[in-house]
Amino acid sequence: MSVLAIIAALVIEQWRPLGDRKAVQGTLAAWASWLEQSFNGGERRHGMVAWLVAVLPLVLLAYALHAVLYSVHPLLALVFNVAVLYLTLGFRQFSHYFTDIQLATKAGDIERARALLEQWRGASGVVRSREEVIRLTIEEALLASHRHVFGVLLWYLLLPGPSGAVLYRLAAYFSWRWKDLGGFGRFAERVFYVLDWPAVRLTAAAFAVVGDFEDAVYCWRTQARSWFDPNAGIVLAAGAGAMGVRLGMPVQEVDGIQPRPELGVGEPAEGPFLDSTVGLLWRAVVVWVFALALLTIARLL
Repeated sequence: MSVLAIIAALVIEQWRPLGDRKAVQGTLAAWASWLEQSFNGGERRHGMVAWLVAVLPLVLLAYALHAVLYSVHPLLALVFNVAVLYLTLGFRQFSHYFTDIQLATKAGDIERARALLEQWRGASGVVRSREEVIRLTIEEALLASHRHVFGVLLWYLLLPGPSGAVLYRLAAYFSWRWKDLGGFGRFAERVFYVLDWPAVRLTAAAFAVVGDFEDAVYCWRTQARSWFDPNAGIVLAAGAGAMGVRLGMPVQEVDGIQPRPELGVGEPAEGPFLDSTVGLLWRAVVVWVFALALLTIARLL
């Protein structure tokens, strides 16, 4: 059932992307804002209570609905799983930015590519070179694919029904939303770090398998720990090594130069590496689904 639900959700999302995702995000943002106003006293325990109120009821609801539907008929549970994965899983949640930047770069419209990157990362007003636009676009795509696809897949497989997918996506959202709220956001950040710890390693392993294995593992082991977010560093270092491209390096931001270590080996980021990124991500998904299919067949036998 897990394999069928994942394949169905990915196919449906490619065929007909969710058009009202902004409405879903707006509802979640309003919910988060109410929680901040109601619970934010600036302390870690307040953030813990807010996180539990925000996440646990929805996770338990997903589990309970799956169990009830499965008791009625497994096909109903399968449809429910596909629906939840359609909301939480998939490339189309971020790929429109990547695709538009890719097309603008190929057309030589670097100004449009810069503007799209600003929308994706958050406006900074910094004028970036062509190489920097491509490099930052690849970084955003690798991290977004992990958080919207591979991390969701892992936790969907680990927990009953679609509850793991709901847990991971909500944890990722509230960690991002509350990261600048001091003590209030510490619990959300810690929970997401724990959930992401196994996920980033499986994502990096998938990149290594479908790309340059030796360079991916080398960059993962020697470079990832120097990144300011170790989990993100593993994904970026392994992805850069797998493609043979150099990522990271210092970048100019609004508040000055952001010192970042160099990740990867090989050539500077250029247009063809955008195509390589797409290929790497889809090959990694195929490996995940194929491995899951083999496990399912083995269990049946």
